[in-house]
Amino acid sequence: MLLQNIRPNVVQAIRAYRAEDLQAAAQEAGQHFLYAHLADAPSKQDVLDRMAEQFTFPAHFGKNLDALYDCLTDMCHKAGPQPGFVVVLEMLPDNAKFDRESREQLLDVFREAADYWADRRVQFRVFYSCQYPAQEAGIWENRSLEPTAPLEKPLPKSAANKAGGNPNFGLNMPLMCSAFDTSAWLNAA
Repeated sequence: MLLQNIRPNVVQAIRAYRAEDLQAAAQEAGQHFLYAHLADAPSKQDVLDRMAEQFTFPAHFGKNLDALYDCLTDMCHKAGPQPGFVVVLEMLPDNAKFDRESREQLLDVFREAADYWADRRVQFRVFYSCQYPAQEAGIWENRSLEPTAPLEKPLPKSAANKAGGNPNFGLNMPLMCSAFDTSAWLNAA
């Protein structure tokens, strides 16, 4: 069982886990599964709106970080005993309207919720992934795991540089948003 190998009250990068596997593990464990895909939510308000919609928060949700915390903790606690939670936040934005500080504030709310549920001996796991901003020259825009243009054929081995290095090293490796994002490697295998 996937969840047995993951600390019970944690907020962590999704890394090698897939949302589908986490959903299946939550279902198998009888836990709530909350999922939000936030790639097209450019601002903090849009992120909160999207989460409220996808988590099916009540209509009176205040759409601020305090209200998010209340919905994740007190409101659920008052609804009765909870079996546990697996939360996936995919593609948290990283732009001028939702910068890294905003992202950390949002993740802090989830960390506080994890502490709240830990005190009540209820498992609360959060997994997130982030978008990365276009660099100054727009180099990183819309990079996906699947290349959009065909890759060039590798050069013949005789074309290796004089130092003995292979100029084709990494040519057929998947594009990654981070050197630490192992999910791209696992999906390519």
